[in-house]
Amino acid sequence: MTRTLFQNANVVFPDQVTQGNVLVEDGVIIDVAASPSTNAQTVVDCQGLHLMPGVVDDQVHFRDPGLTHKEDLSTASHACAAGGVTSFLEMPNTKPPAVTVEGVKQKDALGAEKSLVNYGFYIGATPDNVDELKKATDVPGIKIFIGSSTGNLLVDQQEALERIFSETTLPICAHCEDEQTVRENAQRLAGTNDIADHSRIRDEKAAVIATKRAIDLAQRHKHRFHVLHVSTAAELPLLREAGPYLTAEICLHHIFFNVDDYPRLGSRIQMNPSIKTAKDNERLYQGLLDGTIQVIATDHAPHTLEEKAKPYPESPSGLPAVENSLALMLNQVNQGKCSLTQVASWMSDAPARVWGIVGKGRIAKGYDADLVLVDMQQSRTIEDQNQHTKTKWSPWSGTELTGWPVATYVGGHRVFDQHQGFDESFRGKKLRFDHSRGGFYQTTDGIGPTQ
Repeated sequence: MTRTLFQNANVVFPDQVTQGNVLVEDGVIIDVAASPSTNAQTVVDCQGLHLMPGVVDDQVHFRDPGLTHKEDLSTASHACAAGGVTSFLEMPNTKPPAVTVEGVKQKDALGAEKSLVNYGFYIGATPDNVDELKKATDVPGIKIFIGSSTGNLLVDQQEALERIFSETTLPICAHCEDEQTVRENAQRLAGTNDIADHSRIRDEKAAVIATKRAIDLAQRHKHRFHVLHVSTAAELPLLREAGPYLTAEICLHHIFFNVDDYPRLGSRIQMNPSIKTAKDNERLYQGLLDGTIQVIATDHAPHTLEEKAKPYPESPSGLPAVENSLALMLNQVNQGKCSLTQVASWMSDAPARVWGIVGKGRIAKGYDADLVLVDMQQSRTIEDQNQHTKTKWSPWSGTELTGWPVATYVGGHRVFDQHQGFDESFRGKKLRFDHSRGGFYQTTDGIGPTQ
């Protein structure tokens, strides 16, 4: 029996922040109001620090296997640990893509071998793999690329989409950009080398058409559906009216960057869906605050700077973000724009509930001890050369933030400390999913505890 006592912490619970002592035994939280003199092999002095649930990032692209010159599960999970991310869900568009049960199992094996933090892998939909999707069980859900993909992962034919929504039971998420609209815009702007045209090609109309289409499928088939990386204010009314089968998320680049930043940052902020306007930034943030959007994710998708330096449109879309995501939001707390309990909800509790991740997402008795210690007074500047992601750059390079994770615990084990570095001997575990619990709207009291 191994016990760790987090002593004198400002504990971030779902509804409040209070000072107290959290006791962990064999990787599970057993007391959230322990005596400060409780016997434990390890006592962590948390005076002046906040103890938060570890971040659950439900949308990352870690490039392993097949594209490991950009990232792999080892480098990416180090970036996660440094940023307070204790669990991630990775997308299927690797090489080969994870579109079979066996393909997902192969990625699980890579996670067990390489990852410092906990992991799960989506199974990808193709126009003709419904039978394989129906066999998948121990996965977070199904990912559909309704727009913007390569190989056989693009699914934009209505007949194929109807089959996926009607014949499968796993929750579904999708990249929503209308492929026809994107192609028409690209043809109209053919020959452009202006990076700003990326937001004209992947415009508001493309996002709205695809999101509306996906919501219609979810409503008609009564199928749980999660809208990934909402990028436009025009999608918000669709989300508000969608009913109990729908959840949605926002990515940090869609609230912190806009088209006015292209002259300064160029292809560093080239993303799919594209960056939109300052007004979209403002209204999307409000969508978080009013509950229209439930989740914050990163869509971490690194490319090398050499690749990014290619002239548009040869430059690829995607940016790295996992090691700075929590700090970006802690800085927002310090600026009075949101609260720590809201950040914990958006980045930990809500994604765990959406995907039925057992025992994750909040600090409560019986939950796994995936925790992050935060210093809300510490100020640091993001710098390319200090990034742990393999590509060694960040679109936020040069940005000073106040509020940083200083130590990260996975299953009660410290995997990262800002002074002592990483525990290279540790490996995270495959996440457990229980979709019978009904998803976000059926788990208002949380998705745990571990049974």
